[in-house]
Amino acid sequence: MSGSLYLVHMANDIGNFFCAQQPREVAIAGIASHMKSYWTHRMREKLIAQLEHGEDCLDELPREALRFLAENPAFRPKQPPGGDAG
Repeated sequence: MSGSLYLVHMANDIGNFFCAQQPREVAIAGIASHMKSYWTHRMREKLIAQLEHGEDCLDELPREALRFLAENPAFRPKQPPGGDAG
């Protein structure tokens, strides 16, 4: 699996985890917060670049979370970066 496809797969998995949260905006914020906290800038930028070129294969919620991050680069997640996800 190429790096981009792996990132898409991971983003969609994160979206599946948060999809039960309501309202929809809370799920998107949770995904954005997770990506900002645990993903490198390069990982986020790679998928954002794919979004801008229409080549994303992302589910709706992670796609919206990445758009939010692209539009709000100063966004600060509530959880500190790093740590044990598990």
